[in-house]
This record gives sequence, C-alpha cells and structure tokens, in this order.
Amino acid sequence: MSPVSFKHKRKFLIRLAKALHQFGTPAYRLEAHLNKLAEALGLGGSFMVAPTALTIMLWPAGDRANEYHYSVRVKPGDLDLGSLARTDQLVDDLLTTDMPLEEALDKLRAISDAPAPYPHWLNLIAFGLSGGAFALLMGTSWYDVGAAWAISLLVYGLIYASTFSTRLSNALEPLAALSAGFIASALAQWQPQLNTSLVVLASVIAFIPGLALTVGLAELSARELVSGTARVMDALMLMFKLYFGAALGLAFGALCFGQVDYAPAVPLPEWTAPLAVLALSASLVIMFKTRLRDGLWGILSGVIAYASSQLAAQYFDAALATFFGAFFVGVYANLYARWLNSPAIIVTLQGMVILVPGSKIYIGLNFAVSGQQMMPADQIGSQAFLILMSLVAGLIFANVAVNPKKTL
Repeated sequence: MSPVSFKHKRKFLIRLAKALHQFGTPAYRLEAHLNKLAEALGLGGSFMVAPTALTIMLWPAGDRANEYHYSVRVKPGDLDLGSLARTDQLVDDLLTTDMPLEEALDKLRAISDAPAPYPHWLNLIAFGLSGGAFALLMGTSWYDVGAAWAISLLVYGLIYASTFSTRLSNALEPLAALSAGFIASALAQWQPQLNTSLVVLASVIAFIPGLALTVGLAELSARELVSGTARVMDALMLMFKLYFGAALGLAFGALCFGQVDYAPAVPLPEWTAPLAVLALSASLVIMFKTRLRDGLWGILSGVIAYASSQLAAQYFDAALATFFGAFFVGVYANLYARWLNSPAIIVTLQGMVILVPGSKIYIGLNFAVSGQQMMPADQIGSQAFLILMSLVAGLIFANVAVNPKKTL
C-alpha cells in the first residue's frame, strides 16, 4: 500500500469503525480488528466500543504528541453479515494490494450506503418461515405451526410499516407481541387445541434477544465490561417489553373473545425437528442479510449446532450438551475463517441462534409471572442461565482448539 498521510489513515479507520459497528459487530471483535488494522497502517491506537458510543484515539507510531481523539454517539447496529463480509474483503484488499486509501474509503461508503440485499417479499417469506420453523422445532402441533406462520407474516407487516413511522418504530416490539397475542386468542376460538402462549412466542421469535444475551456475556468474558453490561441489560429490557406486550394482547383477546379451555393436541413426530432446523437456518440467511455465497455455510452451521447438541444430550444434561454444540460450531467457524479467508462470525451467529436459550428465558418468565407452563419443562430458568454460560465457554474453548487467524 502506498504511503499516505496520518489524516487519511485516521479518516479511514474511523469510517471503518462506524461501518462495522453499524453491521452489528461485537465490541471485543471490533476492537481487536481495529487494533490490528491500525498497526498494519503504521499507527498507534486505542479503541473503546459500546452499543451506543465509539471512542477512538489514534497517533502516528512512536509519536503520541500528535494524538487524535474522536468520540461519537451511535445507534446499536443491526446484523448485516453480507456487508460485514464485504467490508472484511475490502480491508484485506487494502492491506495486500496497492489500492489507494481514497479508493478504499469510497468503496467503504458504497458498502454502508448500499440498499438492502433482499426485497421485502423475500424478507416476508423468511420471517414467516422462522416463526413456523420455531413452532415446528418445539414439537407442539401442526395447528401451532400454521398459526405461528400466519401471525409471523402479519408481524412482519408491522416491521415494514415501522420503516415509515418513528413512533411505530419506537414501540415495535411490544406492539408486535400485543398483536400476536390478540390474534392468537381469536384463532383459539376456532381451534381450542392451539397453544396460544407458544404461538405468540414463535410469532415474535425474531425479536427474542437470546443472541444479544449470548454476545453480551461473551463481551463480559472478554473483559468488555461497559459494552457487555449495556448489551445484557438492553436484551433483558427487550425481553420484558415483549412479554408485557404478549400478556396484554392475550388479556385483550380473552376480554373480547372469552377464555377457551386448552385441549392439548397430538404432538409432532420427532422427525420434524431436523426439517425445522433446516427451515430456520435458511430463513436466517435472509434475515441476517448474508450473501448467498455464504448462505450454505451458514445453514451447515445450524445443522452442526443441532446435531452435535442432540448427540451430546444422550450422555450429558442440556447445559453441557449446549457446550458441545457451541464448541463444534466455534471450531467449524474458525476452520471456515481459515480456509475461505472470511469472518468467522458469519457462520458462528447462525449456529448460535439454534442453541441460544432466549425462548427458554421467555418461557421461564411466563411461568414466574403467571404460574402457567407453556410446555413441559423443569427448572427452566436456571437451565437457561447454564446454557448461556455453556455457549460462551464453548466458543472460548473452540478458539483455543483452532486459531481462526481472523479478528472478525
């Protein structure tokens, strides 16, 4: 890379930090990546990343007298794995070719300003598929699967409408859960075998912050205390908003349509679970905005997560089984990063979604408040906490077993 001024280098690093934060990169990965790149550009640097703030200090190597400070308030980023992969490729090209820094900055702006990779109709299909697939994975009944699929489509309508209204966007999660609860109560009048609480959970499963909780705990384990604490608390508050919205929707439904005595349906056969994993993993390719060239690798990550955890569950309890699932997903992701020179996080996150216990936390919250079980489960609250710890430990051990050679 041709020599350029300190001003141009710091401008590129700051723009890169904002872009990667916008694409949902965890704090500990983003800081490590920025430190590595600053060193490669011949700069010293110190970075502090939080979900709502970026603090950056840069200086020419060996010259702290010319230190430059930059702080900015940012919005929490949404996952955009496709843009993340393209940005990582851009940085590799910058470091291994004679690409001018100005050209790299223009390309980075183009990535950040690019329109959504998939049309709304495809996102609608993916959102409905995720709700139906989660209900299928829970093995309840075909009634629940069909209702969850239909209500998920309606919930996506709210998501689309929120892009045109700031007020709707601010209340999106509880409003979506409230709508799902009300519609599920109406459907239960027609089909008493509907497990309304589980249908509501499946309908808003895309909002359940299990992945955010896992990332927050991973940041805490990496001593990213500010970012980790903020992310965990944000995830817990989102969980409370979703549960309150669902409870209010079900209460309104009971008031308008009357209470229906639940009649348990015949549970689904076990062979439907692998189909659910494939369907859920495929929907995540669209919802996470993953490039199609990476989509198959992401689906395979979900399959590995499910298969390894199910195999381990034959010999260990649920928490330890999840540890093995996270470990094998981490090893697979690190090998993917080494062989394809692409960020490991692209496939890690898709595997983690299959394992994260966000739904268990919601179910435990429902039992703690209402005393009702949405599905048979023992000690689900403590089990969810142990599963979260197992996920973090599995990823840590995977990084020890296989070095990804990539910071993202």
